[in-house]
Amino acid sequence: MLYETIGTTTCEWAGKPYAEIQAIGDSDGSVLAIPVGSIEQHGHHLPVSTDTLLVDAVTHGGADRIADEIPILVTPPVWSGYSPHHLSLGGTLSLDFEQLQAILEDLAYTGIENGFDAVIFVNGHGGNMPLIDTVVSTVGCRTDVEVLGGTYFQFAIDKIDDLRESQTGGMAHGGEFETSLMLYLRSDLVADPSEYDAELWDEPYEWGGSDLLEGGPLSVYRPFEAYSESGAIGAPEYANKEKGEQIYHVITNELAALFTAIHEENV
Repeated sequence: MLYETIGTTTCEWAGKPYAEIQAIGDSDGSVLAIPVGSIEQHGHHLPVSTDTLLVDAVTHGGADRIADEIPILVTPPVWSGYSPHHLSLGGTLSLDFEQLQAILEDLAYTGIENGFDAVIFVNGHGGNMPLIDTVVSTVGCRTDVEVLGGTYFQFAIDKIDDLRESQTGGMAHGGEFETSLMLYLRSDLVADPSEYDAELWDEPYEWGGSDLLEGGPLSVYRPFEAYSESGAIGAPEYANKEKGEQIYHVITNELAALFTAIHEENV
């Protein structure tokens, strides 16, 4: 795993010998979780690995909560996402849509070969959302297992909204939400608050998204500098470690409930 605070987990695919992986996969109602992140700029105060670090951490955290109750494993994270809208600011590594689609499909198919009854893609990057939906369909229609996908920061929105201090637009790319989680999980990678240079999300179409927690029905493509000179959108000045810990526990509890429901549906 790519983070240090939580440490090695009992659900780590990469830390097990193959026979143990197959035994878990062959268990009734087994669940395979695949975290999908990105390597992209997050302003001046967060590392380019933010999305991958966070989705890896919450996926393992959710799985570990119920590891003694259901057969579940978490693969190593897919660290590169679909991020063409960040490329012009530098520091970003992106795959083409079709390339990443093929990678995720192959990971799912080969994971399924180990006997798993369900596969869930846990996404950590907004630009991956339509791609995850596509892969759920392409893999789902070609296999007998249940295939699911979702973006972790869209789970438990009401509970997270109760924790926020910023106005709408403050929990966006490198804002209050992600900076708080990073302060809890990898504070060593978060720059001094003097580097917190971000702008509130200002989408000109009222039907467009305005926050990580308030996505709109309209999709629109814009390079990221159209929203922010620094590349960060939101209000990181409201971030703190204690809030990050609260957000972490809210999300991992919700993921644990989801993983348990998937297991029970596939027993």
